[in-house]
Amino acid sequence: MSAPRAELRGLLLPGALAAAGLAVLVGLGFWQLERRVWKEDLIARVEARTKAPAIPIPAETEWPNVSASRDEYRRVSASGRFQHAREALVYTVLSEPKGRFSGQGYWVLTPLELGSGAIVIVNRGFVPIERKDPSSRREGQIEGPVTVTGLLRMPEVGNWFTPANEPARGAWYRRDPAEIARHFSFARAAPFMIDADAAPIPGGLPQGGETRLVFANTHLGYALTWFGLALALLGVFTVFAGQRLRGKH
Repeated sequence: MSAPRAELRGLLLPGALAAAGLAVLVGLGFWQLERRVWKEDLIARVEARTKAPAIPIPAETEWPNVSASRDEYRRVSASGRFQHAREALVYTVLSEPKGRFSGQGYWVLTPLELGSGAIVIVNRGFVPIERKDPSSRREGQIEGPVTVTGLLRMPEVGNWFTPANEPARGAWYRRDPAEIARHFSFARAAPFMIDADAAPIPGGLPQGGETRLVFANTHLGYALTWFGLALALLGVFTVFAGQRLRGKH
């Protein structure tokens, strides 16, 4: 067997590995470009929905069809009576507040009983950790009929670092209307929430209007990184193959 042919055969395995790596890196780059298009579309949809006039929440018969892609971040309104005795306090850290309060605290998720008897969970806003006890913010415990305006939100999706809710202990870490409804035995509860806007509340708490509407869009940078690594791999293999073919192991 001639030396050139032997060198070519010696490149088969490294070449296959390089080709596989190149395919993976290029695929990741194009995937990030697709994610960029998706993120830009999401940002445009959210901006349009948050600036539109408020509309009534979907009718109860439509609740099973409510989805994030079609409905989340729409400005909606609902009328009813708050059930303050059944509020759920979800731990959070508010780092970029729009109001005066920030830091460690809680989202106040309060059931709103509609005229039909069904329940919609309303995130009334943020309270600092030292104002967790409702008795420290009695003015904000509004009694009687109210109309809430805000953004329709789907259940919060936790991550590996988010502890599981412990309703029996009153320890909440994720905003999940279905779990709140089960804990308080609400038979008819919406599968979505309303993030209340910054309408004035007696006493100033809870602090509404704190929905985060900034979405990181770094997908182009990630795509360029993957494509750059693909070019680097191609260059390294080209140099390696050239040395092998010239007999420089």
